[in-house]
Amino acid sequence: MEKSFTTRSLNIPFPKEDPHRALDMPVYESIAFDFASSEDIAANFRGELPAHVYSRTSNPTVEYFERKMKTLTGAYQSLALASGMAAISNTILALCKAGDNIISSNHLFGHSFALLDQSFASYGLETRFVDTNNLAEIESNIDENTRLIYFETVTNPQLEIADIEAIVAIANKHQIVLVVDSTVTPPVSFSSKSLGVHVEVMSTTKFISGGATSFGGVILDNGLYDWSKNPNTKDFREKFGKDAFIARLRKNYYRNTGGAMTAHTAHYQILGLDILELRFERSYQNCMALGEFLSQHPKVKKVTYPGLKSDVGYELAMKQFNGKPGTVMTFDLESQAACFAFMNELEIIRRATNLNDNKSLIIHPFSTIYVEFPEEERKAMGIQPTMMRLSVGIEAAPDLIADIEQALSRI
Repeated sequence: MEKSFTTRSLNIPFPKEDPHRALDMPVYESIAFDFASSEDIAANFRGELPAHVYSRTSNPTVEYFERKMKTLTGAYQSLALASGMAAISNTILALCKAGDNIISSNHLFGHSFALLDQSFASYGLETRFVDTNNLAEIESNIDENTRLIYFETVTNPQLEIADIEAIVAIANKHQIVLVVDSTVTPPVSFSSKSLGVHVEVMSTTKFISGGATSFGGVILDNGLYDWSKNPNTKDFREKFGKDAFIARLRKNYYRNTGGAMTAHTAHYQILGLDILELRFERSYQNCMALGEFLSQHPKVKKVTYPGLKSDVGYELAMKQFNGKPGTVMTFDLESQAACFAFMNELEIIRRATNLNDNKSLIIHPFSTIYVEFPEEERKAMGIQPTMMRLSVGIEAAPDLIADIEQALSRI
């Protein structure tokens, strides 16, 4: 019988035995590491003697966090970074070059959309934005220069769900890498490897940090892709075999662009992993309670949460996330003015931009995260002025309902 997520997380051994038999991994806040001899450090730089040499390339505390992520997800390899955006950008840099193209969702999170549409486009990397629920549209945009398909398990804040297994089949047919961003659906509810995903990226700032304690990101290679099929990793395949992707990341991008996670961040993330299952379950139960309440309130025009049976994404949420598609929901009032008035009356729920804090957070995406996009483009992306995004925390559900009820009564 497989042990629970929490039991497994609490009992993952350190890479090396601690001399003091500490129960928690020590924070190795050291920049450089000593070697026993000149020959040893030279061998390390030649890639012949694995060891920590400089914390911008590897660190013992970060290594343990990576081991925990790899063990808990079943991934073949893992790499921890300074943020979720660093995880996305490093992955794309390692798999693509100028002249290549990416297939991605036209409903990406705003900053991820801007990274592809603006930042990478200026360096000659094209992104073809498609409706990921339209499999024919995905396939018709693939050509000989397509290097990867990238999308989110649940879009933020539209909360749309794509059929992952169907897109995996397309990626495998054309021998291109499938990269899935699972930030909204943590590993207690989603297993990318079991669905055939090649590479998983996530912002560990969200669920895994333990309640907004630290920035972080992670890249997980599930070991399911033949890296010789990607021309940009082919040379690394000859030397590193199945480790070609992670090797290219570490040597060409992670090290050279300075995206390393710090030891103190890794410490917070390790502690967050150990209580992830407990926090997620509480937030999910709260999310369901709020969803049912809001769905019946006369002042609420629309509620979107794929965990609700009434939601269009419910069937896929049951299939891919065990019915628990994260703990973010959206709901609409009659106007932007009503949204602002409502938010201003809230006493417990905070007006802030983040996801999966211990605290419940609310934001009006149209006027904040997406404000730099033209109005028509925002609406085309499914970002309406009547919509608010609510990240549900771990407060008591009756307290959250009472806060929402009193705020709605005042508008």
